[in-house]
Amino acid sequence: MDIVFIKDLDIETVIGIYDWERKIRQTVRLNLEMSSDIARGAATDRIEDALDYKAVAKRLIAFVENSSFQLVETLGERCAEIVLNEFPVEWVRLELDKPGAVRGSKSVGIRIERGRKP
Repeated sequence: MDIVFIKDLDIETVIGIYDWERKIRQTVRLNLEMSSDIARGAATDRIEDALDYKAVAKRLIAFVENSSFQLVETLGERCAEIVLNEFPVEWVRLELDKPGAVRGSKSVGIRIERGRKP
C-alpha cells in the first residue's frame, strides 16, 4: 500500500484543561500518513481516482477550528475517525503537536495509528 501524507498542517483551536486555555485559541499541528493505492490515480491522472489530500486537509481544518476539546488525545482520535470514515483509506497514522505547551520544549503531543474496523 502506498502512503499519502500531509505535513505540518497548523490549525487554530481551543484546546487545553486550564481556564485560561479555554478563553484563547492555540495552534495545533497535524501530520498524517494515510494508506492509499495511488496506481489508479497515477494511471488516469484524475483527482477523482486519487485520495484528495486537499479535501482531507480542508475537512480536518474545519473540524479542528470548530472544536473545543480539553485533551489532545481526544482531538487526535476524532481526527483519525474522520479520515477513516470519510475518505478511502485503510489506516491512518496521525501526529498531533501542541507547540509551546510545556515550558522548555518545542512541542508535546501524541502519535496514533488507527485502521478500519472489520
